[in-house]
Amino acid sequence: MYVDSCTYKANNRKYSRHLLRESYRKDGKVCHRTVANISLCSDEEIQAIKLALKHKQNLQKLGDINENVKCQQGRSFGAVWTLWQVAKRIGLVHALGSSQDGKQALWQVFARVMEQGSRLSAVRLANAHTACDILELDAFNEDALYQNLDWLAEQQEKIEDRLFRQRYQQDKPDLYLYDVTSSYLEGTCNALAAFGYNRDKKKGKRQIVYGLLCDPQGRPVSIEAFSGNTTDTKTFGSQIQKVLMRFSAKAVTMVGDRGMIKGPQIEQLRAETAKILHYITAITKPQIETLLKKGLLQMDLFDETIAEVIDQETNVRYILRWNPCRAAEIADTRHSKWAKLQHRVREQNVYLQEHTRATVEVAKRKIKSLHTSLRLPAMSMTVKARTITITQAEDSWQEASKLDGCYCLKTDLSQADAPKETVHDRYKDLSQVEWAFRTCKTTMLEARPVYVCLESRTRGHLLVVMLAYLLVQELADCWRELDLTVPEGLEELKSLCTSQLIVNGRAVLHNIPKPRVSVQQLLDAAGVTLPKSIQDRGVNVSTRKKLTEERKSA
Repeated sequence: MYVDSCTYKANNRKYSRHLLRESYRKDGKVCHRTVANISLCSDEEIQAIKLALKHKQNLQKLGDINENVKCQQGRSFGAVWTLWQVAKRIGLVHALGSSQDGKQALWQVFARVMEQGSRLSAVRLANAHTACDILELDAFNEDALYQNLDWLAEQQEKIEDRLFRQRYQQDKPDLYLYDVTSSYLEGTCNALAAFGYNRDKKKGKRQIVYGLLCDPQGRPVSIEAFSGNTTDTKTFGSQIQKVLMRFSAKAVTMVGDRGMIKGPQIEQLRAETAKILHYITAITKPQIETLLKKGLLQMDLFDETIAEVIDQETNVRYILRWNPCRAAEIADTRHSKWAKLQHRVREQNVYLQEHTRATVEVAKRKIKSLHTSLRLPAMSMTVKARTITITQAEDSWQEASKLDGCYCLKTDLSQADAPKETVHDRYKDLSQVEWAFRTCKTTMLEARPVYVCLESRTRGHLLVVMLAYLLVQELADCWRELDLTVPEGLEELKSLCTSQLIVNGRAVLHNIPKPRVSVQQLLDAAGVTLPKSIQDRGVNVSTRKKLTEERKSA
């Protein structure tokens, strides 16, 4: 008895056929008879049958073979496999390509989602996971990943364009959300590092600025890095050109906050006469006060119900609303600042009583300095027997609180194109960009600290963060009904390890065990199926920088 195997072509495709057959003699002639068709068996099962038939006369030898076969715990498998399946589904694998550069970039994205950290930590992470076997990566070290950031910066436009085309093949979006943030740097060597308006409130720290362009659903389509001293408005022009030229938009509405779209930016939109460009933004409190003085707006229009005023001269629409929750927050903040100022007054009064040589004028100057820094409305200050008393100027405080919770949106969209409720909702969608920044900067992906200095590698690093956020978004949508966060889900998946098959001291196969219920629930929710086994490619990665050497020198 033997296994008869052959490969043949049909309809320009290759097929394999495996038959279990036996030989016998009839009238002195050798004949063959098919016992069973085993073509549907796996390669491993067919090889096992061949091995058993080969040693059917000496089954003891099979026992000796078994002594050379060992099974041991392999690397972590669940998290990388899930991320790889999800990345294929959203088009990320196709966008990065099948080259070794593309696969290294994909691993950098996965490492950012799973552990964050530097390129050095990403190499160490690859040793603990089946990254090289799943992604078919060749050996690499941290230097290769740093160079890979240069490749990412060169290919950024192509990668973003591929993702955009896969997401929007025919019906392109007619609205884009755009916002800007910054991340401070610990060092001074980054090529984009500069002093500017620091949103992280880190005085004396250089920073980099980057803008995120998103589609109406809040999914990033492009990220761009700027020098740390670049103002928000100066980043807006490049986004217009990006939408028009790269994404081939014809009728587009740009949505930005009150610090982003101002007079010059509106003129930029109007200058594109060949395209239909609109905007939705908000105006500042001084601008609202100016319109109130002109009589274009009235205070009684600010209510929980959305109101609308149209400037007949410019055809600009103003969408008005009052938010009681925001009004209460502003009032509480103002009262807490006043309490802090009163505490400073009490401290100065105690000091004046205990130190007879201290002057009242110095104490008053310190109180006034704090009052100015807190930006509180006007107050009056009186002194009696070296005791200072402060009181609120009622008119000034009433005027300051008049617009608490009031906000006004501004757009050039017609009522037929977008009712006032639609304009209001589209502006509120900017919160999705703010959530993306929160996730990328602090809560999970940790864009900083930035472990690179070159401009190209800084841009590559930020692109990795943006692509990682796309994966986090997809996983969050898949696991929305489950009572856990994305990091918790990934930690659960990391516990799924392979069983590594060792034959004659060489790893040949990773068998995938049946996952426990909690892991299977995550896989089902993400639409991920597990294979029975994967090939061990025998690729090991290592870092050039060794921790043991650092410890000896420390």
